[in-house]
Amino acid sequence: MKFYITTPIYYVNDIPHIGHAYTTVAADVMARYKRLCDYQVFFLTGTDEHGQKVDKAARDRGLKPKEHADLMVENFKKLWKKLNISNDAFIRTTDKEHIKTVQGLLQKLFDEGKIEKRSYSGWYCVPDERFWTEKEIMGGNCPDCGRPVEHIEEENYFFLMSKYQEDLKEYIEKNPKYILPETRKNEVLGFLKNNKLGDLCISRPKQRLSWGIPLPFDENYVTYVWFDALVNYYSATKYRAPTDVDWWPADLHLVGKDILTTHSVYWSAMLLALKKELPKTIFAHGWWTVEGSKMSKSFGNVVDPLAVVNEYGVDQFRYFLLREFPFGLDGNFSIRLLKERINGELANDLGNLLSRTLALVIKNKRPGFPENITAKVEKDEFIEFIRVREFPEFTVKFSNSFKSFMDHGLKLNHTILYIMDAVKKMNIYIDKRSPWGEKDSDMLSYTLYTLLEGLRIIAVYLFPFIPESAQKIWDALGIDKKIEHCKLDEEVIWGKGSFDSMKIQKGRQLFPRVEEKMEIGDKVTATVTESTVAAEERQLISIDEFAKVDLRVGEIKQAEKIEKSKKLLKLKVDIGTEERQVVAGIAEHYTPEELIGKKIVLVANLKPAKLMGTESHGMVLAAGGDGRLVLIGFDGEVKLGSKVK
Repeated sequence: MKFYITTPIYYVNDIPHIGHAYTTVAADVMARYKRLCDYQVFFLTGTDEHGQKVDKAARDRGLKPKEHADLMVENFKKLWKKLNISNDAFIRTTDKEHIKTVQGLLQKLFDEGKIEKRSYSGWYCVPDERFWTEKEIMGGNCPDCGRPVEHIEEENYFFLMSKYQEDLKEYIEKNPKYILPETRKNEVLGFLKNNKLGDLCISRPKQRLSWGIPLPFDENYVTYVWFDALVNYYSATKYRAPTDVDWWPADLHLVGKDILTTHSVYWSAMLLALKKELPKTIFAHGWWTVEGSKMSKSFGNVVDPLAVVNEYGVDQFRYFLLREFPFGLDGNFSIRLLKERINGELANDLGNLLSRTLALVIKNKRPGFPENITAKVEKDEFIEFIRVREFPEFTVKFSNSFKSFMDHGLKLNHTILYIMDAVKKMNIYIDKRSPWGEKDSDMLSYTLYTLLEGLRIIAVYLFPFIPESAQKIWDALGIDKKIEHCKLDEEVIWGKGSFDSMKIQKGRQLFPRVEEKMEIGDKVTATVTESTVAAEERQLISIDEFAKVDLRVGEIKQAEKIEKSKKLLKLKVDIGTEERQVVAGIAEHYTPEELIGKKIVLVANLKPAKLMGTESHGMVLAAGGDGRLVLIGFDGEVKLGSKVK
C-alpha cells in the first residue's frame, strides 16, 4: 500500500509563520500515522521560488532572485528540522528537473490547442499575481487582499480552462471526498454552478517579469507562477520520489483555505486537460487568528513558530496546534492557552501519570508480568472488572475509532481528545487502586502491569502527534525499540508488553510545567510554579473554615467599563438587602450590555479593595478554560440575597 501526501510549496518572499507550520505539522502527523499502518509513504514539501513577489523581495534586498531564494529556503528547512518533520523530499521550483517537467506539460497543452495567445485588458494585483475583471474588483482594490490593482493591456497566453467547467463540476459531485471539509466542497460547487469559468492567463511578458520558467514555445514569456507551482506535485514524483512505485495521483493535498480555488479549480482543470488522474482528496484547513485578531505583519502579531518552539518545546507546540480546535476550522493562537495545555493535559495528566507509574515500579522493583499472576487473581471479579470495563479503549474498539478519526475527515483534534481521555481514565484507575499501600503482591503486580501496558499503548497512539515524547515514554518503560519501526495493529494489542523493572528508569520530567502568572484586573499579583501548586494542594481547609465564606445570590443591575483597563468592569450588584459596587476582570469575556439582569454568585464578606482606583465590595465567581471565562449562575428562579449552600 502507498500513500502520497503533500503540503503547499511555500513562497520564499518571507520567513515561515505559524500557518506554514500548521499545515506541515498536520501533514507530518498523517505521514507518521500511515507509516505505522504499514504504508509506503511519500511525504513532499518544498518552496515556490518564481514570480513577481519573489522578484520584488530579492530586489528590495539588493540580491538576484535565485540568491534570495537560496537564502530564504534555509529558513523553511531549519524550521522543519526543528519541528521534527519527517518529509521524504523537499522540492524547489528552481530545480532543473521541475523546470523541464513544467515546460513539457506546457508544450503538450499548446500542441493540443489547449493554450492560445490573445490580447488582454484587465486589472492586475501584484501581491497576488492575479488578474481580475472589472466586476470583480472592489473600489479599485483586489477582492482577495484589499490592495490596489493596476490596469494592464498586453498579449498573453491563456489555458482554455473554461472548457472544463462542466467536467469539473460533475467530477466533484461524483466524488464527495475530493474536496474536504464538506463546507469547502460546497463553496467550490457553488462557485462553479453560479459563475462562468474563464480562461486562465498562464504567461507574463519577460519585459514585465523575467523571473520565471520560459515558455517552451515563446521565449518572450515566462510561466505564470501558479501553473509552475501546482505542477510540483506531479513533477516531484518523477525525480524526488522512490522510483519503484508509481506515486501519481496524490492521495492527499493539504492546503490552507485561501488557496483552495487554485487547487480545486486551476489544478483540477489542468489535470483534466492533460488527461491525468486527479488527486484523491484536497483538504483545505482554516486560518489562525492571534488573540482573536487576524494575523498580519501590519498588526505586528505574526507568530514566529521557531521562537515559540525554543521557548516552550517542540512537542508542546505540535500538540497545541492540532489539539486546540477541529482541523478545517479557524482557530485562535494564544500563549496563555498554550501554557494551559502544557500545564494541564501534558504535565498534569500525561506527564504525571508516567511519573507516578515509574515511581511505583522503581519503589516495588516489580512491574509484573501476565504469566506471573496466579489463576486466583486472574479470576478475581474486581480484577476482571478493571481489565474489561475500565480500559475498553485498549481493545479493538479503540483502534478502530482511532483509525476512523484519522482516515475519515482528518479529525486530528478529535483523535487527540480521544487519546487523552484514556490518559484521564488511567489516572482515575491509579487513584482507585491506590497501589502505594497495596500489600497483596499479585494484586500489586497486576496493577503495575496495567499501568505500564496502558502507557505503552498510549505512546504508540500519540507518536504521530508528539513523536519525541512518545519515544521517551517507551525509553522510560525500558522498551528497546523505536516506535517508528513498529506496526500499529501489532503493537496496540493488550497484553503484548513485557517489562523488566531493572530497565525502567524515571529520568527527567516528560513535560516540565511552565511558569504561570495569575492576574487580578491588569496587575500581576503572584507567580505560581509547580512547587507552589503542590503546596497549595496540600493546604486543605475544614468545613468550619469554608463556612466563613458568605456566598450570596445577586443580580447585576449596571455594568460599565473602567477607563484605561482592558479587563475590568464596574458592576452594580443587587443582593436583596443592598446594592454592591463590584470590580470584576471579565471585560474580555462579556460586554456590559449582556451582563444586565444576570444572576450571579457573590462573595459578600470580602474586605473592600481598590482595583485601578475603583473600590470593590465583593467578588463575583466564574470558571475558566479554553480561553473563556463563564460567570457562575443559576438554572431556575432564586431569591436575591439567598445564601449559597
